Amino acid sequence: MQTSPLRSRFDASHLGDPLSSQLSGQPSSGGMPDSTPGSIASSQVVEGPSTVESCDLEIFSWTAAKKVADDLVFAHTGKHLSDIEIKVLQGAWEGKTYEEMARTYGYSVEYLNKDVGNKLWRKLSESLAEPVTKRNFKEALHRAWIGTQDCQQTVLSSGDHMGDHVNDRRLDVVIIPFPEGAIALESPLYIERSQVEQRCHEAIAQPAALLRIKAPKLMGKTSLIHRILAQVAQQDYYTVYLDLGSCDRRVLTQLDMFLRWFCLMVGRQLNLENRLPDYWDTEILGSNDNCTVYFEEYLLSETATPIVLALDNLDRLFVQTEVVEDFLGMLRSWHEKGRVSSLWQKLRLTIAHSTEVYIPLDINQSPFNAGIPIELPEFHLEQIQVLADLHGLDWTAAECTILMQMVGGHPYLVRLALYYAKVRSLSAQQIVQSASTESGIYCDHLRRYLEILQQAPDLAQALMRVVNATKPVELDPMQIYKLHSMGLVHRKDNHVVPQCLLYQEYFSRVLM
Repeated sequence: MQTSPLRSRFDASHLGDPLSSQLSGQPSSGGMPDSTPGSIASSQVVEGPSTVESCDLEIFSWTAAKKVADDLVFAHTGKHLSDIEIKVLQGAWEGKTYEEMARTYGYSVEYLNKDVGNKLWRKLSESLAEPVTKRNFKEALHRAWIGTQDCQQTVLSSGDHMGDHVNDRRLDVVIIPFPEGAIALESPLYIERSQVEQRCHEAIAQPAALLRIKAPKLMGKTSLIHRILAQVAQQDYYTVYLDLGSCDRRVLTQLDMFLRWFCLMVGRQLNLENRLPDYWDTEILGSNDNCTVYFEEYLLSETATPIVLALDNLDRLFVQTEVVEDFLGMLRSWHEKGRVSSLWQKLRLTIAHSTEVYIPLDINQSPFNAGIPIELPEFHLEQIQVLADLHGLDWTAAECTILMQMVGGHPYLVRLALYYAKVRSLSAQQIVQSASTESGIYCDHLRRYLEILQQAPDLAQALMRVVNATKPVELDPMQIYKLHSMGLVHRKDNHVVPQCLLYQEYFSRVLM
């Protein structure tokens, strides 16, 4: 077969904030207790040109345009642009017609034009308070961009080493987004952790690599995946990102349907046409064999360079016992094929999940005892100080320690505190004083967990034992893995303790 001329480069538009699952704890619309939930905070200007000439349209990039559009829509509606809306916006930015976009993205022209496009331009018109169309959106966004930065530059310092603030990070404007979903690639708010990223980059470069990223929810797995894909894209690798959290439940319950969906979505992101009818033999081959043949004889054969395939929220499959065993066994077999097959060596797998798979898997068929395990640690004090500095906060080590005593180094809880410290001018002491109350900044986050626990009385009883105990508590293994996957407890051998003081204070009060 001839190599497809259509190359799949890393595109942040197909790595938008994934749909969060029920346990994610992330607000879908930034719904924290604030009169302006979509508000943003801009840092003080330290230095930079003030002439209008510095805001020339030529330096108004696609990245800047996408960010301005998404921030404006979020501020107006409380919701970010969807992945497909960003794709249409980028296609329009590149001067593509809807017909060209349809061929690229695999959707119908009518859907992209009359459905997605019309809604997108309407959202931008309402957000900008002026008529916006496919023809004039660049100028409209450019004017908004000039307004947000006022043609000034902000200088932020963050050292290559934690605590060493000597290297400047220069941005046109520093916009502190509400901490939900993955951290944008261009954002300076991403904090690297103990050479985790370097280890991932080195491992994924190996033939037939398999990375297993495991951490509780809200620890930054998706943000790490984005950076792995961005790094390998610079080496001209193909990149594919699939979020199983956004897959229809109906698709997940049937193996054959799920594997067809899987093959179709991978092919689309590789810009390859759907040829499932040509390869799927339901009379003789089983679903796993058909999927393997499709990869081997079509997807891998049509690509000249390695493919990095990232599967996020893999634990969405764990409850589908009729699907997960076969699918995970197939992934393990593909990894093993890479030991001897140059074709399969091109496939590099990255899987991310929050929980253990609690079904019996053959030790030789499970991908969880192969490849490179990656765990995400919490932030330490110096990292929190750097993050506070990036938020424009003049916090001392003592103030950061006050926050850590309440929420530990949990990335989401720390970022939420720093966000509100900036937009509401709160001190660390003010934040922790009301942290576990119904008027604190964490009230929505805590209430979502309470609603989940109320639907699982046995799990609520188990957590009540943990938060009211004065020493580590031994629980049923299933209870441990569920509470840990939610990020509510720390594991200590076969025992658990509360994840942080915030959870201990709140749940000891509300769980009766």
